[in-house]
Amino acid sequence: MTSPKNLGRAYQLAKERYAALGVDTDRALRRLKNVSISLHCWQGDDVGGFEHAGSELGGGLAVTGNYPGKARTADELRADFLKAVSLLPGRHRLNLHAFYAETKGRKIGRDQLGPAQFKNWVAWAKAHKLGLDFNQTYFAHPLAADGLTLAHQDKRVRKFWIEHGIRCREIGAFFGKTLGSTCLTNLWIPDGYKDTPVDRKAPRERLVESLDAIFAKKIDPKHNVDSVEPKLFGIGSESYVVGSHEFYLGYAVSRGKLLCLDAGHYHPTEGIADKISAVFAYLDRIALHVSRGVRWDSDHVVILNDDLLAIAQELVRGDYLERTHLALDYFDASINRVAAWVIGARCFLKALLMALLEPLSMLKRLELKGDNTARLAMFEELKTMPAGIVWDYYCDLCGVPVGPAWIDEVKRYERDVLSTRV
Repeated sequence: MTSPKNLGRAYQLAKERYAALGVDTDRALRRLKNVSISLHCWQGDDVGGFEHAGSELGGGLAVTGNYPGKARTADELRADFLKAVSLLPGRHRLNLHAFYAETKGRKIGRDQLGPAQFKNWVAWAKAHKLGLDFNQTYFAHPLAADGLTLAHQDKRVRKFWIEHGIRCREIGAFFGKTLGSTCLTNLWIPDGYKDTPVDRKAPRERLVESLDAIFAKKIDPKHNVDSVEPKLFGIGSESYVVGSHEFYLGYAVSRGKLLCLDAGHYHPTEGIADKISAVFAYLDRIALHVSRGVRWDSDHVVILNDDLLAIAQELVRGDYLERTHLALDYFDASINRVAAWVIGARCFLKALLMALLEPLSMLKRLELKGDNTARLAMFEELKTMPAGIVWDYYCDLCGVPVGPAWIDEVKRYERDVLSTRV
């Protein structure tokens, strides 16, 4: 392991290299320290939740793998999450789904949920100085079994899910007010058809009506803000998805809601980086669910690949970082679940740091001059600049493991804690 003294020397050399390009590495680290990523609770238990409804996951969702040590209770999930964030530089948040409510063994319908079922989560978050975000849960339920919820032709079914949405916004406001940190409550539904429908219009008209009913109540944006999340297709909705990108973009712009761009919700060859500046032309703030689709929306663990770098670069180059709610969204049960959280979050933070270390003024100046030769050459030179040294220094500064040392921490946790869950 590199000593702090050697890290400091290496950082000074890297700092000088970047300074020669007009980049202030200290400033980049200060900006990165203000970045908060919302880590998704569902990685820790394979999107299981604590509702125990006995229904299949469904809704276009599928988790593969059976690695030992899955969290079985809310207390285990909370402990695993704290282990993960202890290995990350900076302060981060937890992203909850509604069916992670703690009901003390009582059966409480999703249309009856309230702050009482999340008091343990809030008390825990307050004790550990964590912010909470929230997600409405429109899957793994008998009233979602046919693939339709808010766009359902049955008014009774729509009413149930509308009430669920209303309750979730109230819970989000409770989170934000109690913790003093604005909660983002996200809405995604699986509604769609496996084969081509005759009528594409009516489901979307019903969805607009349902959404308007959910969002009718005004909530202080200091406590809760709302986002809507589109999708291209899902398992069982391959031919038609009611809440498409175009649908939700129009809804977000016309209703003043945030649009949530999920990196896995588009065509397998389509990245979301280019969409960021396009939607920011009409929206003041957006949300991101950072995932990694392989072949389809398979929610693989985020890695430091070109797609992730492109997202980070767009956020920094467009000066959107402070206007974007950042979250991870994947679930992998084939590897250590705590490690999956750490890998994805550290990779996203590394990508953001690499973007913050770009000589943006120089690159923009070259572009305005039309010197595309120098611009391309500089892009390639930046790939071998010592960003890794700056990252290691940042981790040491934040008191978290440097380099791969965090893996040993997770292995110890697996031996001492996860392996006892049988």
